[in-house]
Amino acid sequence: MSLLIASPAIAGDVTVEMLNKDADGNRMVYSQEIVEIAAGSTVKWVPTDKGHNVEIIASPNDMKFKSKNGKEASVTFETPGIYYYWCTPHKGMGMIGLVVVGGDTSNKAQISKAKAIGKSKKKLKAMLEQLS
Repeated sequence: MSLLIASPAIAGDVTVEMLNKDADGNRMVYSQEIVEIAAGSTVKWVPTDKGHNVEIIASPNDMKFKSKNGKEASVTFETPGIYYYWCTPHKGMGMIGLVVVGGDTSNKAQISKAKAIGKSKKKLKAMLEQLS
C-alpha cells in the first residue's frame, strides 16, 4: 500500500481554461491562476468562452508572447522563474495568472513591480504572497 502525501507538485504539461465564470462564480478568470511546472514543460491555454487571450507581460527572460483573442495558445517554458500574464481585454477585471517554472521564485520582486491595472493590482499581490 502506498501513501500519498499532499504537497505542491511541479507538473509537466498543463492545460488552463480561459473562463467568463468559474464554478465558484468568479468572473473573468483562468481555471488555474498559479501553475507550477518543470522547466521544458508546456502550458496550453484553451478559450472555453470567447474574447480571451494570453499576454505574457513579465518574465525572468523578457519573453514576449501574445495570443489572438479566442484562440488556443501554447508556450513551452525553458527558463526557470515566475512568468506573469493577463487576458488583454480583461486585465482590469483581474484576469491574470502566474506560471512558476522549476520552483524558482527568485524574480518575485521583479514581478511585484510589473504593471497591474484595476483589480489585477490587489490580486497580483495576493498571488505573489502565496509563493514561497
